[in-house]
Amino acid sequence: MKTYSFEEAKDLHIGKVGTPERDEYEREVAKAKQTFLMGEAIKEARLSKNLTQEQLGEMIGVKKAQVSRIERGCNLSLSTIARVFKAMEIDASFDVPGIAKVALW
Repeated sequence: MKTYSFEEAKDLHIGKVGTPERDEYEREVAKAKQTFLMGEAIKEARLSKNLTQEQLGEMIGVKKAQVSRIERGCNLSLSTIARVFKAMEIDASFDVPGIAKVALW
């Protein structure tokens, strides 16, 4: 029985790097990672403000279960992120190099 590395297994089952299937897979993995990290950032912010999921849910008008999904990076949209940041009074402005400073509200 041959043992395969993770990269070899991906090459065999998804396709080699540069193929459309592999490129789509890598984009989906990157997207999932970004939403997971955003959820973790929201969770850390909530904890730093000593809020429970239920309290944050009340602040943004959703149930505790939805806050849990948000913190896991599920169904995250820009409007949801903006509502959460605004409710917790987190600065949501950033510089776009060569363009301007952008704020979510």
